Amino acid sequence: MIRLVLAEDQAMVRGALAALLNLESDLEVVAAVGDGEAAWTAVQRLQPDLLVTDIEMPQMTGIELAQRLRESGLETRVVIVTTFGRSGYLRRALDAGVRGYLLKDAPAEQLADALRQVHRGGRAIDPQLAVAAWGEEDPLTERERQVLRLAGEGVSTAEIGQRLHLSQGTVRNYLSEAIGKLGAGNRIEAYRQARQNGWL
Repeated sequence: MIRLVLAEDQAMVRGALAALLNLESDLEVVAAVGDGEAAWTAVQRLQPDLLVTDIEMPQMTGIELAQRLRESGLETRVVIVTTFGRSGYLRRALDAGVRGYLLKDAPAEQLADALRQVHRGGRAIDPQLAVAAWGEEDPLTERERQVLRLAGEGVSTAEIGQRLHLSQGTVRNYLSEAIGKLGAGNRIEAYRQARQNGWL
């Protein structure tokens, strides 16, 4: 039996996915949770074979969860099921150690097969996304990404500095670098562009 923890912030989607996966004779959803922090707690407690997670979730994203899992040394493998069909997200997910990346509009049997493949030690990546992922390179550093994400959410330079333990001048430098790399006119335009490409 392949034991799964399911992390999805939309209750209806979470319920439907859990029901679909439990129909498979060799899959068992041992916990279904609505945010990243709850997923992390469930994975530590239950030590499932797989964590099936969305990317955008409250508390912690699916990619951050994958990074934390990899650093923890737990054996649980991560499969992302998301609506974000952008190559930037896939590249970041792969860098974080994610073993599967599928879109929510994929047929249910494709998801079940992908989970079995990842459980056997393989990878399961949406083929069209895999081709696109090796196209455009993410130009941002991790720190530029953090600063730009907060700026795009309307956080002031001073507040960004406090949250990230940086001086205001350093925050402005990171923003300026990100804006320049993306060829954007200002921080909001840079945020939108980075988000559209899946780099945030």
